[in-house]
Amino acid sequence: MSSAGDTERSPEGTAVLNVSQRRLVCVEYPGVVRHLDRALETLRGEKGVSKTYSDPSKRLELYYRPRDPYCHPVCGNRYPSTNLLLRVRRRVRKGEGGGEAQVAMEVLGVIGTTYKFQGMADFQYLAIHMRPDSTHMSLYDKIILRQPETKEFFDMDVPLFIPPPIFSRLDTPVDYYYRPEIQHREGYVPPAVSSENLIGLSRARRPHNAIFVSFEDKTVPMEPLEPAVQNWKRVCVHPSEIKAEEELKKMFERRPIWSRNAVKANLDIHPEKLKLLLPYLAYYMLTGPWRSLWVRFGYDPRTKPEAKAYQVLDFRIRCGMKHGYTPNDLPVKAKRSTYNYSLPTTVNKAGPQPASLREITQEGSAPPGRKPAPLRYKLKESAYIFRDGTLPPYRQMFYQLCDLDVESIKKVIHCNDGQEEECNERDGWCLPRTTDELRNIMSSMIKQVIRAKKPGICIQMCPLLHPGTLVITFWICLLLPSVSMNVSILRSGLFPANAKDTADEAGHGSQERESGEEDEEEFQPSEGSDNEMETEILEYM
Repeated sequence: MSSAGDTERSPEGTAVLNVSQRRLVCVEYPGVVRHLDRALETLRGEKGVSKTYSDPSKRLELYYRPRDPYCHPVCGNRYPSTNLLLRVRRRVRKGEGGGEAQVAMEVLGVIGTTYKFQGMADFQYLAIHMRPDSTHMSLYDKIILRQPETKEFFDMDVPLFIPPPIFSRLDTPVDYYYRPEIQHREGYVPPAVSSENLIGLSRARRPHNAIFVSFEDKTVPMEPLEPAVQNWKRVCVHPSEIKAEEELKKMFERRPIWSRNAVKANLDIHPEKLKLLLPYLAYYMLTGPWRSLWVRFGYDPRTKPEAKAYQVLDFRIRCGMKHGYTPNDLPVKAKRSTYNYSLPTTVNKAGPQPASLREITQEGSAPPGRKPAPLRYKLKESAYIFRDGTLPPYRQMFYQLCDLDVESIKKVIHCNDGQEEECNERDGWCLPRTTDELRNIMSSMIKQVIRAKKPGICIQMCPLLHPGTLVITFWICLLLPSVSMNVSILRSGLFPANAKDTADEAGHGSQERESGEEDEEEFQPSEGSDNEMETEILEYM
């Protein structure tokens, strides 16, 4: 390839333009640029543009008042493009015939990425105070620290200034369809206000009529509430519901205590109808060794030592450098997380959905003329059974002891069979600290599974090395992939594609994450997973 702007003649006689391999980025600036340096400052300089370009999920931020910390940015979206940047020169030679014009064209590079500002500027919040005479006073010199100040600066009286905690997350207009005002019939009287229907921290109870029992309660219910019976009889009209009722009765005869996930893995019924069927056949334990479980009416596990096998184990996958792997190395992801919260400065792309426990029985497309197989509501066995060599589907699981299908775990559970003396709220019929021993065994097994799947992630701390060695190693891992790039701003508002990634900021972020992971013992409960006790209680309250 020849230099930029050269032309050649092909054998057919057509002109071929040789294009430079220089890759550029175009920013369609939403304003008139009179001073390039000042325009670049609104984009946080070369460093800010380079950092944004290095992350495809980020939007380019433009601050019309770059020195104002309360300025809300305008965000530009990133688009792929196939444009050319041309430099055109027109020379006119004065002569007797009125002058001869010559046009010279040079291709500076290919524009592969373009940032376009298509959204609204959103709200702008100024740090000002209105005086009694309706004039405005700036507060920037009173509230912004520009240099180390003395105690008198902080004791100075300042008008109240409370900036908003967050601005709008949308910068494009959206139609909002308001609900029409409710038209009541003539003679309608609104209900009296009481403490039950006031807006508060808890919502109104749902009419599922489940019975909740605590470990301290003296007795257990023998039969369901009458509204629960009526609710189920009202929906139990189809043969499939009648069949589901008979199957669940047999399940409770075979095993008096079940978790909801275990029921959903053994019974094919719509989840909404299961909410009505469970209160019809069982009560719900709130506290104690059988918390978050459904117990058959009339069965009191606190008086039966054999109920030890049905106790619950709250297991959370341990993660951190001391355990040999980081959260990013763990194949088990949270069902919902605050990391999925999309900020206005990020591109809202539809990412891959987390693996679901839902099991679809359809295999392939249905033959012509036949209806496709109906959707099944059963869950996989991994939703409630733990086996060696497998990973839990969620980072937090509520297992029943009888569903821990590992011989070493069974030995620990049944080591005191026939010697149970008292059932307490923490350990039930098991020996003290049994749950801690079970968690250690399961965590060790999970670590082995992760090492087998990703052998390169396990890093062992050598006692002869300095404690800071591991942190330095991770700094190097972050520095190596970074590409050394140079940004030269063209007067036409174009930026080269080879943006520089700031290694020092990446190093500091790595150090913060490293120190946080080192102290982390266990994961917090994954928000919204189907096997969390709090989620299930709210469905019946």
